[in-house]
Amino acid sequence: MNITIREIQEKDYPALLPLWGQFGGHATAENIARHYDRIKNDGRYKTFVASSADDIVGFITSTRYYGIGIEGSYMVIIGIAVHDQWRRKGIGTKLIQRMENYAKGAGVFSIYLNSDFKRTAAHAFYERNGYNKGSYGFGKTVNPE
Repeated sequence: MNITIREIQEKDYPALLPLWGQFGGHATAENIARHYDRIKNDGRYKTFVASSADDIVGFITSTRYYGIGIEGSYMVIIGIAVHDQWRRKGIGTKLIQRMENYAKGAGVFSIYLNSDFKRTAAHAFYERNGYNKGSYGFGKTVNPE
């Protein structure tokens, strides 16, 4: 099994649909492409994909922010997913490590992520990779479709 972790390319957009679908949101091929086209030249966003041959088997994506009281910036992982049949092969860890290496090189102070309460397997994965459970995430829709 040869897995390559690399930055996302436009040809990868369609392969992200089933991965984003794991989050139960409103992902479509069109809005995924529109999103990545919108952010591809914005240095605050970074997305890496895991590929095996020509197949995208996972991804991780993040956004950088600047905060008061910290030098540099902090990062929020806004999505990480690996196809079911590719899980438990170290791909998620490789994706996180690649993002962490990018963050270190970019002067990022810390990395955060939120996860749904029900995703207990994901919580164990994050903890195995050194992430601490430290807060609750809250959200509110202010402009419904």
